[in-house]
Amino acid sequence: MLNYQGIFEKGLLAILRRLKSSPEKELRILLLGLDNAGKTTLLKKLALKDVTHVTPTQGFNIKTVQSDGFKLNVWDIGGQKKIRPYWKNYFENTDVLIYVVDSADRKRLEETSFELSELLLEDNLSHVPVLVFANKQDLLHSASASDIAQALNLQVIKDRPWQIQACSATLGEGIKEGMEWIAQTVGSKK
Repeated sequence: MLNYQGIFEKGLLAILRRLKSSPEKELRILLLGLDNAGKTTLLKKLALKDVTHVTPTQGFNIKTVQSDGFKLNVWDIGGQKKIRPYWKNYFENTDVLIYVVDSADRKRLEETSFELSELLLEDNLSHVPVLVFANKQDLLHSASASDIAQALNLQVIKDRPWQIQACSATLGEGIKEGMEWIAQTVGSKK
């Protein structure tokens, strides 16, 4: 009998197999959001690493997940205010933007909305699909994914595919569904 980790691993491998279009295909994913949104926890969960001790990212983390010759390169860039001006150095050749929002931090919804809207104006990210993870849904006072979508004004995005997915990076909930959306979206572009 498989435990949750086993189910998560099998599901992620199946998604990666569907993403694979050629033996050496790479997909570059940029993982952004404000500090403390849960980006590194999400990245560690994708890489099937322990998430019990996660420290804030001061620069960037890169993890590569491989399956059947397919490489999923995920770039996790720190979200502190002093680091955000450097985000633009990582935009080129991005296939998918994953934007992580701390659903429990309602005080920063306006700030995170502003940062996402600025990202969507960037030429190097034009037409790049956007997956928004409404993270920390396991906390009682979290805003729902629909409330986050409204706060981020996602409904006005018309120049690219986008999706919002409720998740809990620490529990691994909702991540598989978000990755499935990426697989379908990127697969339909090929």
